[in-house]
Amino acid sequence: VEVAAVTARALETARPLLEGRRIEVATGVPSGLWIAADPVRMEQVLLNLLHNAAKFTEPGGRVRLWAEASRDRVTIGVSDTGVGIAGAMLPRIFDLFMQGDRSLDRAQGGLGIGLTLVRRLVEMHGGAVRAHSAGPGQGTEFLVELPRADAAAAAPAEDRPPAPTRATAPRRLLLVDDNVDAARTLSEALVGWGHEVHVAHDGPTAVQRALRLRPDVVLLDIGLPHMDGYAVAERLRAEASLSGVVLIALSGYGQAGDRDRTRAAGFRDHLVKPVDLVSLSALLA
Repeated sequence: VEVAAVTARALETARPLLEGRRIEVATGVPSGLWIAADPVRMEQVLLNLLHNAAKFTEPGGRVRLWAEASRDRVTIGVSDTGVGIAGAMLPRIFDLFMQGDRSLDRAQGGLGIGLTLVRRLVEMHGGAVRAHSAGPGQGTEFLVELPRADAAAAAPAEDRPPAPTRATAPRRLLLVDDNVDAARTLSEALVGWGHEVHVAHDGPTAVQRALRLRPDVVLLDIGLPHMDGYAVAERLRAEASLSGVVLIALSGYGQAGDRDRTRAAGFRDHLVKPVDLVSLSALLA
């Protein structure tokens, strides 16, 4: 996959959040740089880093996405002018959620495993990721290093079809996510496809709105505070008036055991966050 293509896709998906926070974006990604990678997972890596930069940068700040290459490596950087990271925290920034914190009740909201996911995906591609910061208030830079591919010898991954600009079958959707920024970004995409979208940020509100709206599909975050997605699904499944509602799980975890659990709870499908828009549009169609 060409680096310029995958960075452009990630930036396009993150753009509503960046623009909503009035964050200036600069890019410096030359054409002609290739990596042997799963383009969907690389987009997921970069989208996590862009969301992280937006989340921790004050409105009016700046985010830069760039890439450069040496003889056998490609480095992709995401830097921001945000809150920065204390020096003592830097060595552990990718490990914070690895041990003992898979709790579904995240009082602070957001996708707490984002940086851990970034590191795991990059390492699975034979690369490495590092974080740099001069300290609190000094911004942060994340560097993703990956093996460089020879474009002349490699068979590029087939481009994914673009997500539709309009829905072939408009649906009434209820989107449930405690991360307000992520919910807004996804909601804007869904509305742009022609769907009717309603949003809730916690479990009790989701149940109330589902009973009132009777949506066709509920896009339900598993890691909700106070009342997690499994509890919400149980409540919805107990209501005869909602027997035809399709539940789609949104989760930061996507291993076989996680998918088995959502399937057993009555979810039709399981999407890993940040959500791949092409996969979502196919499910809704």
